Amino acid sequence: MAECRLRAIGVFVLYRDEKARHYGQGVVRPSAADVSTIGDQAPSVAVLFRDRVAATPQAEAFRFPENGGWTSVTWQQVDQRVHRIAAGLIALGVEPEDRVGLASSTRYEWVLVDFAVLCAGAATTTLYPTTNARDVAFIVANSGSRVVVAEDQAQVDKLLTHRAELPDVEKVVIIDGPGDGDFVITLDGLETLGEQVLATSPDVVERRVEAIRPDHLASIIYTSGTTGRPKGVRLPHRAWTYTAAAIDALGILHADDVHFLWLPLAHAFGKVTLALPLIVGFPTAIDGRVDKIVDNLAAVRPTFMAAAPRIFEKAHARIQNMMAEEGGLKKRIFDWAVHVGIRASQAREDGRSVPPLLAIQHAIADRLVFSTIRDRFGGRLRFFVSAAAPLNRDIARWFDAIGIIVLEGYGLTETAAASVINRPDAYRFGTVGLPFPGTEIKIAGDGEILVRSPGVMTGYHDLPQATAEALDADGWFYTGDIGAIDVDGFLRITDRKKDLFKTSQGKYVAPSATAAAFKAICPYASEMIVYGEERPYCVALVSLDSEAITEWAARNGLEGRSFAEIAQADATRELIGGYVDTLNEQLNRWEQIKRFAILDRELSVAAGDLTPSLKAKRNVIVKSFADTLARLYD
Repeated sequence: MAECRLRAIGVFVLYRDEKARHYGQGVVRPSAADVSTIGDQAPSVAVLFRDRVAATPQAEAFRFPENGGWTSVTWQQVDQRVHRIAAGLIALGVEPEDRVGLASSTRYEWVLVDFAVLCAGAATTTLYPTTNARDVAFIVANSGSRVVVAEDQAQVDKLLTHRAELPDVEKVVIIDGPGDGDFVITLDGLETLGEQVLATSPDVVERRVEAIRPDHLASIIYTSGTTGRPKGVRLPHRAWTYTAAAIDALGILHADDVHFLWLPLAHAFGKVTLALPLIVGFPTAIDGRVDKIVDNLAAVRPTFMAAAPRIFEKAHARIQNMMAEEGGLKKRIFDWAVHVGIRASQAREDGRSVPPLLAIQHAIADRLVFSTIRDRFGGRLRFFVSAAAPLNRDIARWFDAIGIIVLEGYGLTETAAASVINRPDAYRFGTVGLPFPGTEIKIAGDGEILVRSPGVMTGYHDLPQATAEALDADGWFYTGDIGAIDVDGFLRITDRKKDLFKTSQGKYVAPSATAAAFKAICPYASEMIVYGEERPYCVALVSLDSEAITEWAARNGLEGRSFAEIAQADATRELIGGYVDTLNEQLNRWEQIKRFAILDRELSVAAGDLTPSLKAKRNVIVKSFADTLARLYD
């Protein structure tokens, strides 16, 4: 492992001086050899798509749920529909770099429309299906989208409610549902328009593809709005082609891999995964229903999957709770196996050989416990990828112990989702890994992480001042995250710059780190909001996981109670209080949670508490529960 890690790091040059070492600062810059590993990049995502179809027309491209089973399509079949939709958009008057809104959950049709928009030379404005009508109207109007593709009537209704505010929208295309024959047409109707255009101008789409240049706009993705009104991030084709090429250069993905995709495609983390198969050639199984993830993993048997940390937290908590229910001998065997697995994991990460006795114990643990758990995930996973928020290192270690490594990475919407990642042969828990080939990382004097790469945005849409604040003249993007570079090049994230707060005693607290630690030890918590700015001590709001706490309640005399009743029960408070005490043992005195309140509902995307990528909207939650927080200081 040590040799593999050194080889991986060897392509980076780490510049540090005495002051930088003292403050944990430094710069990781790619060497010429590092950049050369990427090779020549295609001028656009559209060309990547065209070349993939030409290279493997009969290979499986996607599979998706249909009629109770899975339907598979080849790249050639995908291309036929993409051409019709692209030609249909051209028939509607969509010009190069015009924006086309796409409001839909993650599904096969999302992929078709996005590829078609890009092949028409236009740019996709992504919209989460959970976005409220007011914000949908703002995003569509702000982006200047001329056409909007909507998943169903519920999405169409959001546009109709604010139609007077959307003068640029000339047509709405509905995927599931009837059109009105005028303002709203069906996706089938759009494809029919495309067929008519292709009948007279068969090369109309190809001409658009050939005209696209690397700096032409490909996407406008709006930030989640956790710290204010969403900003439209302008990402050119080069951002996506570079990121895909850089990941491919790492050599961790292959044509015989199978990807399971459930991530919101309106999010940059989800969308970047659509560019990867265009280069590598692996098939993607796609289904955005979060409640079907475990079932789909067993059915699809993928080799890798990307997810937000909350998915791993829930899986970890679920298995831990199941073992607690079993009790007795099974629980003792499980605990012994995990202990053995963690010792082996630590040896692997340190680059040491697993001692012979431990290797024998690990083989027994794998046969008795770990193989059964892996089978629940399909049995073929080589790794998970985690990003979008910090993953607690103990949870990452636990997954590695059972034989499924979680490769934590880092990036933002403004960097086309990915800039840094751990590798299967070069990883360190508690870090987000090493920079991509061609990406530079620098730590500013105040600890802020700066990124420079071809994957960085060109700016915020119609926000020159915000762009100037985020991008300096030398091309460095100011991420707003606080971190440090280890001596061997691994990047460590400590918190969001804007999330850090200072208590009235003058001590800084990193609330997200505390919350991540709590969720790692408490299987019943879905979120913890730590509060204490200009206060003498820290308090917290605890949101419970409805599934986990309901199962616990049924075993502890609270069966049949409502979620609110369970949350306010004395037994529940005692349960959560025990985990808070355990958490406090890990914290500095000024970081410790002195008082806490359990919320009477679960935080959710639907209620506006979480972003679609499952990150807590801290400011929104603090405002919503201001009275509860105030009482904690009474």
